[in-house]
Amino acid sequence: MARTEAEITTRKRAITTIEYVGMGLVILSLIGLLFKPASIAGVFDAMVNNAYSIFRVFIFGNWNNGVWTPSTVGVAIIVSVMIGRILERLGFTDALMRIFVPVMKFFGVNSAVIIPAVYNILGDINAAGRIAGPILKKAGATKDEQKIAVATMVQSQQSFSTFMLGLLAMTTVGIKVFPVIIVVLFLPLLVVPPLLRFTVYRKTKAVGLDELPRFTPNTPALPTIFGAAREGAELLFLLIIPAGVVIFAIIGGLDHLGLWAPVKNTLTAVLGGLSIHPDTGILSILVSPTLAMGILKNTVAADAASIAPPLVLGSFVLASSGFPFSVIFGQIPAVWANSTDLTEREAMGAAVLGAVMRLLTAGFVAVVLAPLFI
Repeated sequence: MARTEAEITTRKRAITTIEYVGMGLVILSLIGLLFKPASIAGVFDAMVNNAYSIFRVFIFGNWNNGVWTPSTVGVAIIVSVMIGRILERLGFTDALMRIFVPVMKFFGVNSAVIIPAVYNILGDINAAGRIAGPILKKAGATKDEQKIAVATMVQSQQSFSTFMLGLLAMTTVGIKVFPVIIVVLFLPLLVVPPLLRFTVYRKTKAVGLDELPRFTPNTPALPTIFGAAREGAELLFLLIIPAGVVIFAIIGGLDHLGLWAPVKNTLTAVLGGLSIHPDTGILSILVSPTLAMGILKNTVAADAASIAPPLVLGSFVLASSGFPFSVIFGQIPAVWANSTDLTEREAMGAAVLGAVMRLLTAGFVAVVLAPLFI
């Protein structure tokens, strides 16, 4: 039965904070349209033009002095993911587990702490958390040991394509890649856990794994190859390019408004002081290490003398990490809070510590150890 008008009570809805923000934007928009309409259109145009550079790098290629240079970075990402999955199917990851996992017991920590970092070498950082997190809990790892696992995991690249593109860039400028890989990729797996165990995260216990879990999939050969190619395409079109477009569009808008230059100058000064190529270093931190290595590879391929080898080396070390910020502050906390005993705040803190260690490692390798590799 319908209610009469007298029975209907009306209440005035309180204005929320976001509505005040919205009204402020409406007023600013009207003022802008009245006095400087070109500025509003200019911000949009700057965002589009800056974001378009992502498609140029990965897919389209570029005109330079009347010469068309096609882009192979996007295809290289797909092929690199395919190679990584083939190596995993051939037992590469299980072999690494056999080498590194038993060593952890001698450092006085649960052997399972190294599993996420080893899996991350060929896998991806999200899968490493989802797969290794339950293993850590089952192995009885303490919360400090789980934090050690997170901090160690971000010492290696969060995509195998980053490694492959960086490898191409280093070989182009004549860097000796074998000792670099040993020092940059494998040595941190042995150094970081005991370093953190004796300094920051001390609640540990020496526990060996009676039986190692198996990481080699049973997928047949052809499904492995085609599935890996599809995974690489998904990584390119559904993660790397969208993430790059978002950040580059924001940077383009801020640059048009004159707000990006101070931020870029600060980052450039810090990275330059650590002998890390500033442009690709900023990309690794803010956008995507894979994008950074793709641009670095294209740049040195066009002109090997355009970037000094120590800067290439420093950029590769930084890119071979858990960066960008979106992974450290978003993906890692979410994944590890759901799969371990850690809260999002604790997982984020461990990831930030590991990222800072990696940044300092990149500077140390580029400044101090570079003569050994060049």
